[in-house]
Amino acid sequence: MDLLGSILNSMDKPPTISDKQKALLKKQREEHQKQQKAEAERLKKFREQVEERVNKFLKNDLAKEYKFPPMDQVHRSIVHDVAEVASVLAHSFGEEGVDRHIMIFKKEHPPSEDQISVLRRGEEWNDEVAKRIKEEREQQAKELEEDLKSRKRKKEFVPNFDYKEKYEHLIGKESALEAARKTEASSIYGFVPSENKKDQRSIEQTLADIRARKKLKAIHEQASLQKNELSDQSTT
Repeated sequence: MDLLGSILNSMDKPPTISDKQKALLKKQREEHQKQQKAEAERLKKFREQVEERVNKFLKNDLAKEYKFPPMDQVHRSIVHDVAEVASVLAHSFGEEGVDRHIMIFKKEHPPSEDQISVLRRGEEWNDEVAKRIKEEREQQAKELEEDLKSRKRKKEFVPNFDYKEKYEHLIGKESALEAARKTEASSIYGFVPSENKKDQRSIEQTLADIRARKKLKAIHEQASLQKNELSDQSTT
């Protein structure tokens, strides 16, 4: 025990706070509490002012919206809280630290998506801007409708003549039917059926090929006839 006691006695004792230092700390605490109380009182007064403005706004039948001046996040949170209690719509616009502000709207006159987009871009919303955007929307809708009609017309296109009737008097009924089958409309490949997709010939080429085959056949028949005549003459 004597050894432990000697060790403890040899250790440095914790520093003591003088009366002067105690008084200074007490003063600092009181000053901080005073500042907190003043800030709370200031925010309370600000809230009362916001409530007064919101109530005045609600009583004005002609007013549809109200714009608060730019303020910091703490004051904006109070405005949002008051707006929620008063059942009005509140939206923040502008850049933080520069011109961030709040606008409130009556629920019976809510802002449109176009209006919110314009305000978020930092632009002014008025009747002229609303009219311009409305005209742009109507023009876009008109162009879309015309495009849909154009697509529908292309899809429902029907030739105004029949290939069978057009070429029947030139190459005969059977050949015309064959040519027509090669050019029937197809919703997938246009005017060439999928089973004939490998045949890339046009109508004119098809007809030329048919005439060439007929001509070649006639030449063969003529040559065969002449051969038979020569054979008959040699036997006599």
